Amino acid sequence: MILSYLERAAVELLLLSMLAAIVGPLIVMRGRAFYSVALSHATFPGGVIAAMLGINVLFGQAVAALLLTVLLALLSRVKRQGAGTATGIVLVFGFALGSLLASLQGGSSIPVESLLIGSLFGVQTTDIVVAAVVLGCVVAVLGFTHRALFYDTFDRIGFRAAGGNPLLPELVATAITAATIVVAMPAVGAILAVSLVVGPAATAQLLVRNIAWVPPVAFILAVTASAVGLWLSWHFAVAAGGAIGLVVALLFLLSLGVRAIRT
Repeated sequence: MILSYLERAAVELLLLSMLAAIVGPLIVMRGRAFYSVALSHATFPGGVIAAMLGINVLFGQAVAALLLTVLLALLSRVKRQGAGTATGIVLVFGFALGSLLASLQGGSSIPVESLLIGSLFGVQTTDIVVAAVVLGCVVAVLGFTHRALFYDTFDRIGFRAAGGNPLLPELVATAITAATIVVAMPAVGAILAVSLVVGPAATAQLLVRNIAWVPPVAFILAVTASAVGLWLSWHFAVAAGGAIGLVVALLFLLSLGVRAIRT
């Protein structure tokens, strides 16, 4: 069965909402939101280079994400420099390099705008398949590592005192974060990928008291933002990624208001 471009967009957003519900809470609880922003922006040159070479842009961004993850790990070990500083440096470096490479091409056909803000209605079946594969891999990986990962997330000192290897949960968290951000880029772009992945989880944390409810609520919020953003884009001819990001931000602000009223 051949799906229309609107149906492909809806299926892609559903898969991304599932990933947001699974990976988003982990990113928020481990304090990796800024890292996700840096990763999404810094993979921009990977997409530009891939477009210049005529290969799949998603592949170029995935390679860039892998290289940048290693670079961040090395920079964070420099004395007197924390992980936050290294993340900021990589963000600026990657985005600046991508902008420079794109500008050097003059009037070329490199889809710079779609790399930055996404092209939801341009999502192909390949993008959907990749998102589904990543979703399956994330579920499988968490199925094997969730105990160590959650133990390290909520009680890092206790995890180490119990003899746990801190490298495993860090690698798992970094890998699934990178994979999720990269597969979200074709739909919502490098700038707005984090809003869809992290925003619903951050909003869910404001609304629920029991942490077990964060993933399902995050899924509902992600689907809601996706559906409303898709409708706005379809009816008012505005950028889908921008519309979804705006709805996510509004939901977060509304949740802040609800929490303020509660307390």
